[in-house]
Amino acid sequence: MDWHRFAQQMASMARDLLAQPSVDSTLERITGSATELVEGCDAAGILLVHGFEVETLAPTEQLVADLDQLQQRLGQGPCFDAARETEKERVFRIHDFTAEELRWPHFVPAALERGVGSMMGFLLFTDDQDFGALNLYSRRPGAFTEVSEDAAVMLASHAAVALSSARTHAQMEQAVATRHQIGEAMGILMSELRLTEDQAFTTLRRYSQENNIKLREVAQQVCEKGGLS
Repeated sequence: MDWHRFAQQMASMARDLLAQPSVDSTLERITGSATELVEGCDAAGILLVHGFEVETLAPTEQLVADLDQLQQRLGQGPCFDAARETEKERVFRIHDFTAEELRWPHFVPAALERGVGSMMGFLLFTDDQDFGALNLYSRRPGAFTEVSEDAAVMLASHAAVALSSARTHAQMEQAVATRHQIGEAMGILMSELRLTEDQAFTTLRRYSQENNIKLREVAQQVCEKGGLS
């Protein structure tokens, strides 16, 4: 492993990740970089776990999404289990899918039938409800060495920072858009019902609470329909 060259590639990738215009493009750059930079990696994807539901983001090929769905269907697998554990594992690895695996006895042989030889997974983030991991797959048993894992850990660390930044930026953009829409909805109510600004906001909030609808959705309804139905 030429670590000097790898460091240069990581620096270039880090700059590229932070320059991506959206969360989706950031995710795609992360998984694409995994196949480019981590020795032995044939496919990669980011798995989100929401309770007992999984979501695949930026898979480099269909196999990745199929394996995520397999974990959900079986109710077991390294990522699926890690999402439900109090003490989250930072790295999980299955060295050889041709060997017996006591921890995931149903997932491993089913994945082997789909052509997977080995895998690694790296925790990217945990929220109150969600868990996210970068998963790397190889078609060869024993493809991932200690060097591969070291390289992937560094990649995942950069990816976690970039993904956090992209998510924060997206949330801020959504918050600005929501405030703008609420302001527009308030203006409609002020004009239609001859309300003050405070009264218009109170009306929106009361409707939101009484109907158990998020305030931004109430504002969107007012803007689309010209008032509260």
